[in-house]
This record gives sequence, structure tokens and C-alpha cells, in this order.
Amino acid sequence: MKVKEFLSEENGMGTVEVILIIVVLISLVLIFKNQITQIVNNIFKKIKSESGKV
Repeated sequence: MKVKEFLSEENGMGTVEVILIIVVLISLVLIFKNQITQIVNNIFKKIKSESGKV
């Protein structure tokens, strides 16, 4: 009976869920690393060029 109560209890997120979310986020960053780097570089280039106008 205690096992059913434990499995059906859903109070907050558990450690396993947090670890799974972190793993998914890290894998997404690794998969899209080149695209993320390119976007960040473009943003910094635009900031640098726009700051010269001020």
C-alpha cells in the first residue's frame, strides 16, 4: 500500500525530473552550439557598430 502512495504522490519536482531537464538543456546547447555562437557573435557585432553612432 505504501508503494502505491509513493508512486501516486506528486508534490513538487523530484531529483530525477530536475536531472532530466538539465540533461535535455545541455544536449540542446551542444547540438545547437554553432548556431548559438553565430547568433551571439552577430548580436555583439551589432552592439559594437551601433555604439559607435552614440
